Amino acid sequence: MREVIIINSSTVAECTVGVHRMGREEVLRAIRQAESEAEQTIADAESKASEIVSKARLTATEIIQAGRSDSEANAQTMISEARSAAESEAHKVSEEGDSRIGSIHDGGEGSREDAVNAVLDAFRS
Repeated sequence: MREVIIINSSTVAECTVGVHRMGREEVLRAIRQAESEAEQTIADAESKASEIVSKARLTATEIIQAGRSDSEANAQTMISEARSAAESEAHKVSEEGDSRIGSIHDGGEGSREDAVNAVLDAFRS
C-alpha cells in the first residue's frame, strides 16, 4: 500500500487507509523544518570541509619543514665531510712543503759556507 500526502484536504471527498491529511500550515512547517535541517547539514559539511583543509595545510607545512630539516642536515653532513677531506689534503700538502723547505734549508747550509769562503777569499786577495 502506498502512502499519499494530501496538501489541501478540502478537495478530498474520501480518505483511504494509509492516506495522511496535512493542512497548509503543517506542510509549510514540514518544508521549513526540512529547509532548516538542510541548512544545518550544509553548515556541518562546510565546517568539516574547513577542518579537513586546515589539517591538510598543517600536515603540508609539517612535511615541508621536515624536508627542509632533512635537507639542512644532509647539507651539513656533506660540508663536514668535504671540510674533513680538505683538512686532510691540506695537512699532507703542508707536510710535503715543510719537508721541501727543510731540504732546501739543509742544502743551503753547505752552499752558504762555500759562499762565505768565496767572499772572504775575494777580500783577502
